[in-house]
Amino acid sequence: MAQPYDLPLEELQQYKPELTRQEDFDTFWAETKQELAKVPMEYSLTPLPYPAKNIELYELSFEGMHGARISAYFAKPVGEGPFSGLVSYHGYNWGCSALEETVLGAFHGYVSAQLLVRGQQGGSEDPLPSASGHAVGWMTKGIESPETYYYRAVYMDAVRLLEIVTSMDCVDRAKIAVTGGSQGGALSLAAAALTDIPSAAVVNYPYLCHFRRAIDLAQQDPYLEINQYFRQNPDPAVEERAMKTLSYFDLMNHAPNISCDTVVFTGLVDLITPPSTVFAAYNHMACKKEIRVYRYFGHETITGASVERFRLLKDYLW
Repeated sequence: MAQPYDLPLEELQQYKPELTRQEDFDTFWAETKQELAKVPMEYSLTPLPYPAKNIELYELSFEGMHGARISAYFAKPVGEGPFSGLVSYHGYNWGCSALEETVLGAFHGYVSAQLLVRGQQGGSEDPLPSASGHAVGWMTKGIESPETYYYRAVYMDAVRLLEIVTSMDCVDRAKIAVTGGSQGGALSLAAAALTDIPSAAVVNYPYLCHFRRAIDLAQQDPYLEINQYFRQNPDPAVEERAMKTLSYFDLMNHAPNISCDTVVFTGLVDLITPPSTVFAAYNHMACKKEIRVYRYFGHETITGASVERFRLLKDYLW
């Protein structure tokens, strides 16, 4: 693909569209967190075998909103600690590498946990039906109301896992970072906006940013699930309700609430999360921040970025 396919980098650096927050945006999320607070913060740890001597690996289970059983992988170095904490989130329908990524965090000396997103990965339930139907995938499940939208509970699962890790005696609660790529980057930013727990967020090409531009510009799924839903439901009133719902979950609208240090990695030929959507959220952040731009990369493993990510985490957490 020719470079660039989105806006030129000079324009991306200045791209700051108006927020689409509804008047009750903050109230909606305050009430949602109050609902989460009513769910007992209880969890269990079940040991899992792993061929290494210096770490401990577990399945962590807890109750999420709507009575869902939610699971995460949890690993820690052998010993009492306290250790710095690293909470991570996986990509859209891509939890297959979650165990290895969790173990990698523990090998770097962190108490490491990765959420298995409800419905997307075995062990985490998604019990709510979708009254209005939805396109294949998760992007439009419950989309006609913010109270029923799929990611409302997912954002709260991301917060609850952070709360659980913070409560552990083996964790230094002053040194906890969130990390992930794509959907995982989005959940990292959501958790950083909805809690004051993380001291840093290090994310790759975050998803769920600037929905209106994303559905106009993205050339590959999952954003195109939204376009398909509008094809199945061509009534303009349906689109209006759906876009209003998405405004509550748009990380561009959450970005001003992020207070921890944040580093974003993005490529300029990303056909899944167009770079302008990433910059739209980044440019609204008021925290200490940095964006690393990889001109010739898209939605993929960026050469050298993993080492750089752990170098950044070392600076924040050691």
